[in-house]
Amino acid sequence: MTHTCVFLHAHPDDEALLTAGTMARLASEGHRVVLVLATSGEGGLAAPEYLARGLGGLRRAEARTSARLLGCARVAFLGYRDSGHTSPPPEGSFAAADADEAAGCLADLLASERAAVLTVYDPAGGYGHPDHVQVHRVGYRAARLAGTPVVLEATVDRDLLLRGLRWASWARRLPPGFDRDSFHRAYAPRAQITHRVRVGHHWAAKRASMAAHVSQAGGGDSVRTLAALHRLPAPVFRQVLGTEWYIQRGLPPGTRLSHPLAAFNGYACQAW
Repeated sequence: MTHTCVFLHAHPDDEALLTAGTMARLASEGHRVVLVLATSGEGGLAAPEYLARGLGGLRRAEARTSARLLGCARVAFLGYRDSGHTSPPPEGSFAAADADEAAGCLADLLASERAAVLTVYDPAGGYGHPDHVQVHRVGYRAARLAGTPVVLEATVDRDLLLRGLRWASWARRLPPGFDRDSFHRAYAPRAQITHRVRVGHHWAAKRASMAAHVSQAGGGDSVRTLAALHRLPAPVFRQVLGTEWYIQRGLPPGTRLSHPLAAFNGYACQAW
């Protein structure tokens, strides 16, 4: 049986970093994959030549290319502005939006798609961007309104991330000024993670998805995460980015599943 899986992300390129492998895997298995973006990412960093061309429109085009490479059947935009890191978030931005209103728009899409699964972010919004935190709030409300049975929180194994950062620091592979300590509050500890999805067979699609976001390869004063990961040699890329992590709330403690559709027949017995 095939299912529709909706992936809600805050900005174009977020899907490439967090869930691209899962999206490609589900599409390859015959499921309908829908990418929903809350904003066009017009508040992001980019080199001057991309800013001059209109960053929002450019990033929407990049998102559509990424989605095609991952096998998505549909791309939709909720139409809010990128909040950036402004405090308070500007009027019209996603972080400033009425959560119930935004959830109603998303719920209509979930209902029309008869979505079986919706992915959002963990409560911290991963690394804390206000648009990412809003994805968590809006996504859960929309799922309740639409009756979407499964909500998965896309995250990163914090324990593994911190171990990797310690190694990178020891090997002097972190850029100057990099705040390693901030990641002690980011993403989710391993004990909370319920789904560890192997996506190594889809590393090429994930890498192509990253490459589609050309405008995000530079800009700003620090090394961009997307660009740094994309430059990894293929074997290292597959090893480092060959797993994606999710949390499904309400499951018994210690639940360990290996497929995003584990709640449905045919997947229930798969474990780590």
